[in-house]
Amino acid sequence: MENNTQIYGIRAIIEAINADKAIDKVFIQKGLKGDLFKEFETLIRRNGINSSYVPIEKLNRLTKGNHQGVIATISPIKFFTIEELVENVSAKETTPLFLLLDQLSDVRNFGAIIRTAECTGVDGIIIQKKGAAPVTADTIKTSAGAAFKVPIAKVDHIKDAVFYLQASGIKTIAATEKTESSVYDISFKEPCAIIMGSEDVGISPSILKVVDDKAKLPLLGEIGSLNVSVACGVFLYEAVRQRSL
Repeated sequence: MENNTQIYGIRAIIEAINADKAIDKVFIQKGLKGDLFKEFETLIRRNGINSSYVPIEKLNRLTKGNHQGVIATISPIKFFTIEELVENVSAKETTPLFLLLDQLSDVRNFGAIIRTAECTGVDGIIIQKKGAAPVTADTIKTSAGAAFKVPIAKVDHIKDAVFYLQASGIKTIAATEKTESSVYDISFKEPCAIIMGSEDVGISPSILKVVDDKAKLPLLGEIGSLNVSVACGVFLYEAVRQRSL
């Protein structure tokens, strides 16, 4: 069975995976067993699909259908590989600007960031396959439809994306308070990728170790941080400002 955002039932989801449906996440009832379920588990692991083991009550809240212990959420958009994204952007005559989101989890923040990315000419957004906010109806609504306009690529690990972009001649800039450099001290005029972290812990330490530059926003009040979508907007518009000079 299927509706606009869900597929449920083990065989239906297996068929969807084999048909290359853009599956964001699979919710699996705790304690499921059997040969078909083992085949199902193997398939989602092999395809790197984000999954979560949950109580049956969670599944019953997601659908009233016969879910057989598994529900998959499907994406309304097509995702790209990072190779496709960089190749497509490199063919343009503009200076590339990418956005990497490290474990951003809130779909409304994600939607707001996509909207700002579209308004500031971002060429593509890169997210991680596991742990990233999915593209849901709420994401689409918050993005004001921009999710259909900005290409989004999925990678196994954000650090791998950083290395790939660097090898492609693209500077990586981390938005973090763990630096002395201000966003206004960094050049965004060359091909670059801005990295934003998750709502609770920011950018992973392992990623901060390998980026080319780090920059922070000046905070003059008593609150120690901005909402990630707001902070992202400041970084992107600084890139726009510099590139317009």
